[in-house]
Amino acid sequence: MSLASLSDAPGASTLVAAAAWLQGTLLGTIATSVAVTAVAWVGLLLLMGRLEVRRGMTVIAGCFVLFGAASIAGGIRGAVGGDELASASLPPAVAPPPYVPPPQRNADPYAGASVPGR
Repeated sequence: MSLASLSDAPGASTLVAAAAWLQGTLLGTIATSVAVTAVAWVGLLLLMGRLEVRRGMTVIAGCFVLFGAASIAGGIRGAVGGDELASASLPPAVAPPPYVPPPQRNADPYAGASVPGR
């Protein structure tokens, strides 16, 4: 059990614990299986022609927003305020390897194939 700091507001740790529980519930195994089931039903209804494409896409977009909310919020925070927490969660940028041109070869793959090597 962790002790609360004197600078914390009374009940703040309770709110943090409740938010963590809510996040775990919304992004846990149960929510993932519900989202997979919803996408499967939407796909089936779209195939049968019983659902408009616009309505089906809103369900799928909602699943993307639900599971990508942490990344979306971090991106917005980083773009607006340049928050250190938003940039700390991103992996460090790695420079791509330098371009190495392929070796020059004869354009005809069969040129000299019948000539014995020297």
